[in-house]
Amino acid sequence: MAQERHIRILPDHVANKIAAGEVVDRPASVAKELIENAIDAGAGSVTLEVVAGGRKAILVSDDGCGMNREDALLSIERHATSKIRDADDIERVATLGFRGEAMAAISSVAQFRLVTRRAKDDAGTEIVMSGGKMQDVKEIGCPPGTTVEVRHLFFNIPARRKFLRSEPTELSHVRQMFLIYALSHPEVALRLIVDGREVYRLAGKASLEDRLRELFGADAIKHLRAVQYERMGLRLSGYAGLPQASRADRAEQYVFINRRPASAPLISHALAEAYHTLLPRGRYPVVYLFLEMDPELVDVNVHPAKKEVRFRRPGDVRDVVIDGLRGALAQVGGELPGVGSGTTPPGGVPSGAASPMLAIEDLPPARTFSYPRLPMVPGQQGDAPVPGAAAVAPAETGKAGEAPAAAAKAPWSWCRVLGQVGGLYVVLETEDGLVLMDPHAAHERVLYERYMREVLKDRVTSQGLLAPETVELGPEDALRVRENVERLRHMGFGISEFGGDAFIVDALPVCMGNSSAAALLTSVAQTLEQGGTRGGTERWAEETIAQAACKAAVKARDHLRLDEIEGLVVELAQTEMPYTCPHGRPTIIFMSFNELHRKFGRI
Repeated sequence: MAQERHIRILPDHVANKIAAGEVVDRPASVAKELIENAIDAGAGSVTLEVVAGGRKAILVSDDGCGMNREDALLSIERHATSKIRDADDIERVATLGFRGEAMAAISSVAQFRLVTRRAKDDAGTEIVMSGGKMQDVKEIGCPPGTTVEVRHLFFNIPARRKFLRSEPTELSHVRQMFLIYALSHPEVALRLIVDGREVYRLAGKASLEDRLRELFGADAIKHLRAVQYERMGLRLSGYAGLPQASRADRAEQYVFINRRPASAPLISHALAEAYHTLLPRGRYPVVYLFLEMDPELVDVNVHPAKKEVRFRRPGDVRDVVIDGLRGALAQVGGELPGVGSGTTPPGGVPSGAASPMLAIEDLPPARTFSYPRLPMVPGQQGDAPVPGAAAVAPAETGKAGEAPAAAAKAPWSWCRVLGQVGGLYVVLETEDGLVLMDPHAAHERVLYERYMREVLKDRVTSQGLLAPETVELGPEDALRVRENVERLRHMGFGISEFGGDAFIVDALPVCMGNSSAAALLTSVAQTLEQGGTRGGTERWAEETIAQAACKAAVKARDHLRLDEIEGLVVELAQTEMPYTCPHGRPTIIFMSFNELHRKFGRI
């Protein structure tokens, strides 16, 4: 006969160990909780020290507000916290921690020591615990702030300890966690010490750009665009990577919600949508994004480890992320690959060339032209015309006031067409290095943006069909088309109702003249319903126009004259995203002079 089972309340020490499984699963999660507490305490400087990947010891010290004896004792109790007072506070959490579980969970599965003092107190408090049992509490002399030592994690739970990985693996998780909080709080000075060796010493009161340079180097900034966008009470800031900086995984997608490292399926979808026509399938952008909003608009209490959040206005969040990223990727200016502070000295020799140039006899001079074909900005070095430069046609000159904007947006301020290799790729010299351009991909980008501008501004040129086409649609599709007939006419469709679920189409947008009228009507009707007027128009048009641009662009084996190449280079540099075609393939590949010097052993 089976033994009768009765329901019992678990002892506190057992409940703590069970709860620890949700909060603490490896050394990195211990360090995470302690660093969050330090930041919440207003620390201006935090030091993290780990020994043997955190398996033997984790020490976190800060110069925050500290605690008195009573608060220090309460801090190791379950559900004891200074960050919320009642249930309503959970709806507007503004701190990194708030549940009051971390310290109790950590102290129950390790040998634990807490030393803390407030600046106004004469002495601090030391608490020593082992496996959740109190060993000692006493006064101690110590600097203001808090230090927590966690040694021999899971010493009292051998089964859990067996699931820890090797020291290098656990250390890699600790370093990744440190990196995340270094990015989310650049104003805090942070140190990481591994086995007695200082790995990072990051200065406090830094900007995000300064912190990125410290962590990833100056070259990483060159492939980023600043993001600043605000709408409907939501503010998006940070940096978005250009397509050429993409990766095969999402390892460098850092998203912070109200300064909290967090994720949400909605954000991943918005990132994919923003880069939809910029990256090929299987590539992911590099982003460092901060989304700020009223704490009441986000639920941070979804995941036990607070890794995921949920939004009250998901549609607004998605639109802000998409619009903010697209605006940043299309913005004027910014430090980009191929854009530097160098100017074009007389003679067209790039200032980045550090070594004297060799004089090679009988080498025909390469034709040079300056970009853009607009008046040079007065007062800039290099105002003198470049020898051999192509003449500027009056129609290409434009207004004088447009020159600075166009010049700032270009990937280069001047370039020299050196020729074509393999019957396809165009070789260019710019002020900062060497560029290889794929004319087909470049022409795709030029046509795609030209067509998209026409569609979104309702300036689409229509092309009449030789014979009007009768399109019979299903009931739902017919209803969608009927509700959007006027909108379709603005988009270049010649359409009228024919009775029932049939329509007569006698004209299509020029850029889609070879497409099926029935397929186009069905597609546009669906996206107009799902995405609204502008959003639906844009989503529908992107893929269709990308295909149309691909068909209309120059082909791989087309022979191009020098003036055609020059015209394509100028048009590409004036696009909003000159670095990829609409399908995400690169249009240009850049190699700097410094990289060439390194390859030839000159550095």
